[in-house]
Amino acid sequence: MNRPSVIRNLVCLLAVPLWLALILFGTEASAAPLEEGIAIGIVYDTSGSMLEPVKDSSGKMTPKYQIANRAVSAIINRLETFVAASPKDRPRQIQAGLFVFSGDKAGTAVKFGAFDASSMRSWLKAFSRPEGSTPLGEAVRAAGQSVLASNLSRKHVLVVTDGINTRGPDPSAILPSLRKDAAGKDTIMFVHFVAFDIDAKVFAPVRKLGATVVGAVDEVQLNSQLELILEEKILLEAEAPPSTQGKKD
Repeated sequence: MNRPSVIRNLVCLLAVPLWLALILFGTEASAAPLEEGIAIGIVYDTSGSMLEPVKDSSGKMTPKYQIANRAVSAIINRLETFVAASPKDRPRQIQAGLFVFSGDKAGTAVKFGAFDASSMRSWLKAFSRPEGSTPLGEAVRAAGQSVLASNLSRKHVLVVTDGINTRGPDPSAILPSLRKDAAGKDTIMFVHFVAFDIDAKVFAPVRKLGATVVGAVDEVQLNSQLELILEEKILLEAEAPPSTQGKKD
């Protein structure tokens, strides 16, 4: 046997254990348990209809985006307080991202990752030009995929919208694939819709798929519904399965 053949055979023999090690390592990594914590993707409707006015907390007619900005800011404050109140021996983990509409597609206002309250507040403070259509399904898909990729155990997508989907696939067409992806990862993702100044019945299809659906006609109701979802669903230690959740709401 010539020298090149000997070297080639030796490399092949050495490569077998290496490939076996890589396979075993990959299997072990995929089976790693999730860490305790909350992964939340917030979908915020930035379409042109958010310029329309509704009653604020004082009864004054105010553009919906200004009211929604304050409501999302309240969510950020609550999450920040939740983390700050962590037991010293068991710090609470939150990963979050803020997803919006960009033309006919989903956009990212704050990239999903370790909860960054400052970046979210900065974006909300600067946001003043709702425009465009409502690619709601694509935004839900983007938020859902980010949340499912998280290593944290409790996964949620929270949607604040004043309209039905007008571009791309409907959320009801997106949720089954996200649920399938979640099942493949041996986890559950919970989805919550807050219908702001629109009849919540238009979201009946996603409700049938297990999503939480609530309505809000003004600022007082919007704040109340978001607080309810945060305190009773997202920040709780345990959730009911989606099928049960859908029957209760």
